[in-house]
Amino acid sequence: MSPRTARATRLALTTAATLAAAALATPAALADSPPARDHGATRRAMDAAVEAGVPGVAAQADKNRTTWKATAGVGDLRTKKPRSAKDHYRVGSITKTFTSTVVLQLEAERRLSLDDTVDKWLPGVVSGNGHDGRRITLRQLLNHTSGIYNYTADDTFARTYFLKDGFFEHRFDHLPPRDLVRIATSHAPDFAPGTSWNYSNTNYVLAGMVIEKVTGHSYGDEIRQRIIEPLGLNGTLVPGTYPKVPKPSSRAYGKLAETATGPTYDVTELNPALASAAGEMISDSGDLNRFYSALLRGRLLPGKQLAEMKTTVKVAEIPNAGYGLGLIERKLSCGVVVWGHGGGIHGSNSEAVTTADGHHSLAFNFNGDWSGDTDAVIEAEYCPQPK
Repeated sequence: MSPRTARATRLALTTAATLAAAALATPAALADSPPARDHGATRRAMDAAVEAGVPGVAAQADKNRTTWKATAGVGDLRTKKPRSAKDHYRVGSITKTFTSTVVLQLEAERRLSLDDTVDKWLPGVVSGNGHDGRRITLRQLLNHTSGIYNYTADDTFARTYFLKDGFFEHRFDHLPPRDLVRIATSHAPDFAPGTSWNYSNTNYVLAGMVIEKVTGHSYGDEIRQRIIEPLGLNGTLVPGTYPKVPKPSSRAYGKLAETATGPTYDVTELNPALASAAGEMISDSGDLNRFYSALLRGRLLPGKQLAEMKTTVKVAEIPNAGYGLGLIERKLSCGVVVWGHGGGIHGSNSEAVTTADGHHSLAFNFNGDWSGDTDAVIEAEYCPQPK
């Protein structure tokens, strides 16, 4: 949830800056990944992130049943203990892909339709100041074309939870999902439903609420039952209000300011439920690779629903990118196409991507939220340049 820049401060649960780095992706012809090398370029990109100020990096790449793990920098600035490749970490908006997968599974079971209105399942919840849940579909929640205001962009919310004085006083606060939606609907919509695109965490808070209404269980319980347990993701959890990160893990660091300068603070412990179904989860690099590989290989969704998830909306501000239903497609400089998502939350900046065949996956985490080039790490893994 923490800022990397002033803009990221105001969008922090996903950190829009992180998402821009995770980059949305325009549909493009599938390109095969280049032959596996020694991952030297990826390692150098990780080292460069540490030189730029990131405390530490933990990464894992899986390709054709071969696993490579690496770390750079430290997991604890006080003790200088190095990071572990097995670290658990907060994955922020990568949670959105899990949430969307559950919604699409429910559609496959004919328990809901992507064309259902939000009001059908949550009557009266999205209303006020021009917001109207009767005009917004579930599909528009999942691809961020609803126009619903992003609650993490609210000035008071940002001051309370993203800046130093507010964070240390309020980091264990609990706001139920309905209260997060109320913050959003206290503002005017960004645009009429379906007429534009804007990243809004509120969309996925609502998606989690819809899951609960349809199933009678929390979105977290459904993710555990439908994804975590079947895939054996033993390092992945939906923590709710639990403030700690399971071991092995590193400390997480942020600036708690609207700039990337100044003191660095340990922001490891917080109430992640403030991110709800938009960004609450914890995982590790191996589990994220397993999840995205299984998803793209059709193990979690029937073909129809996977095609829906991969139908992207162009985002003019970001070239070679497009946003599907909780899934980002991007075409890299060498023509390789990867699918995945990025996520930022206080002290944690993560990426997880895989090729369309699910055979070459990469997941990694920075344990600092103000510096480092995640794009460079992805490019180095899939488009390595000779040293």
